[in-house]
Amino acid sequence: MEDFFKVGIIANTHGLRGEVKVFPTTDDPKRFLDLEEILLDTGTGRKALAIESVRFVKNMALLKFKGLDSIDDVQRYRQKALYVTREQAVPLGEDEYFIADLIGSSAVSDEGEELGNIADVIQTAANDVYVIRKAGAPDLLVPAIKECVRQVDIEAGRVILHLLPGLKEMNQKKKQHE
Repeated sequence: MEDFFKVGIIANTHGLRGEVKVFPTTDDPKRFLDLEEILLDTGTGRKALAIESVRFVKNMALLKFKGLDSIDDVQRYRQKALYVTREQAVPLGEDEYFIADLIGSSAVSDEGEELGNIADVIQTAANDVYVIRKAGAPDLLVPAIKECVRQVDIEAGRVILHLLPGLKEMNQKKKQHE
């Protein structure tokens, strides 16, 4: 399981006083308001940065870090990722999972068929969709809804799915038309 979760990417600097524009990669950008520190991926490791202030402009979070007080101090961090630890992560509700924990899990049908591994999770307005990849087969897209997701065992790295009638055939036809 992942111990760190990406919550944003520093898109650019903002102004001359050391603020950075952060493109949030988290479900809830307001979560930056609750953080006292964040981990910066420097390319060679992770560096803890204390957050001095947070504000929002359009779809971006503007962060100011303690001790980084000029544009020159933050310029080198452009396009770098920001992470939180598992302990800092937003608490999950019932039947909620971190995408990072699902990626790589084996997907098995409730009839025992090995479907492949979860390669990605697409987030849509209606529900998430698991992208299941198996060598030599087209990707299988399965909606992450109660009717399809029978069991998730993060510890074992296994997800049991019920494939609704026609789901596999629909995915195969879609692949043939691409």
